[in-house]
Amino acid sequence: MAEAETVSTEIRGQIERLKRGTISIVPEHGLEAKLAKSASTGKPLKIKLGLDPTAPDIHLGFAVVLRKLRQFQEMGHEVVIILGDYTALIGDPSGRSATRPMLSTEQIRENASTYIDQLSSILDRAKTTVRYNGEWLGKLDFAELVRLTSKMTVAQVMQREDFATRFANHQPISLHELLYPLAQAYDSVAIEADVEMGGQDQTFNILAGRDLQKEMGQEQQVAMFMPLLVGLDGVKKMSKSLGNYVGVAEAPNVMFGKIMSLSDEMMSMYFELCTDIPLDEVSALIQQSQSGITNPKDVKRRLAKEIISIYHSSESAESADSEWQKIHSQHEMPSEIPEFEMPADSVSTGRIWICKLLTIAGLAKGSGEARRLVTQGGVLFNGQKIIDPSLEMEVSDCEGSIVQVGPKRYIKIRTTSA
Repeated sequence: MAEAETVSTEIRGQIERLKRGTISIVPEHGLEAKLAKSASTGKPLKIKLGLDPTAPDIHLGFAVVLRKLRQFQEMGHEVVIILGDYTALIGDPSGRSATRPMLSTEQIRENASTYIDQLSSILDRAKTTVRYNGEWLGKLDFAELVRLTSKMTVAQVMQREDFATRFANHQPISLHELLYPLAQAYDSVAIEADVEMGGQDQTFNILAGRDLQKEMGQEQQVAMFMPLLVGLDGVKKMSKSLGNYVGVAEAPNVMFGKIMSLSDEMMSMYFELCTDIPLDEVSALIQQSQSGITNPKDVKRRLAKEIISIYHSSESAESADSEWQKIHSQHEMPSEIPEFEMPADSVSTGRIWICKLLTIAGLAKGSGEARRLVTQGGVLFNGQKIIDPSLEMEVSDCEGSIVQVGPKRYIKIRTTSA
């Protein structure tokens, strides 16, 4: 009796930890039953995450799910990453208004290799099994595929909002797209998954895995849905293609600067989903910043340091904090400034127009933007503000000079003759 109570108490603690930042668990009490069964049999659960290796750079939004998988690993369970080399040939149509381009086998394998390396920065590699769904999907002959399709109806597939919307708008839906949720569901059958993790945009696909397992006589997996982390723009989900992301492999100083650009309203979500700080402490920090007891900037610095410590080290986090304060609070130049080598044609003429310099150095998108930066007082040359957009400078005088645009961007000029 005492042992049963201990196990129950332990499971309750695990449930509380796993529910943090989780939108929903289907069925609601299914996870508790799975954990209890694992505890009684001593057999670890198989926790599935399916990935199409189409964008191998891992950012904080993607890490929300990976960090939850790591929690399962710390509880003794096995994580199975399904890299969809076959499903990537289809392309996940979730949330798409048009058919997604199919990737080549070479692109898929290259992306998959990068994925595996980056996953190891968060997951315990010893408790992570990586599988390619081509192992089982590639072995299905046409007759087996037809039998598999009999387990799912067109009506079920058309319940997906994206398909329904495209159909209503008379937009094309290719037959191969209808196979995607079935193929992903079959992954759960192939590995006999106990739990499948995913973002809320994967709801249909993951629940389809539960349905197919039932149809094929297996114990159904539990579905756990994670929120989609809003990106730095505060509007859309974090995405590399949208440029509103914080990459986990980015340099600490870069990560720190990006996190400090978050709005104050977004801090609570990032604390909850991207750090391990207890939620009661998070609540106190946010309340103090809102009441004026603590400067919101200092709370955000704490957030940035906590996140950077996870992916780099506490020393790197402190160093990034010091560098940020040096530049933004103390208005000093950064310790490391990227160098820009003056093009040979500029050196040969002996002079260079300031707007051309800003453009070719990547500090402005074009001469029009460069002119605006200068006239608005946003350009400093060796600490002196430049106000004349028609200024031309002797190249020989530029060697070793520091050009600053705004509060964050610097270059040190090198001439090709130096």
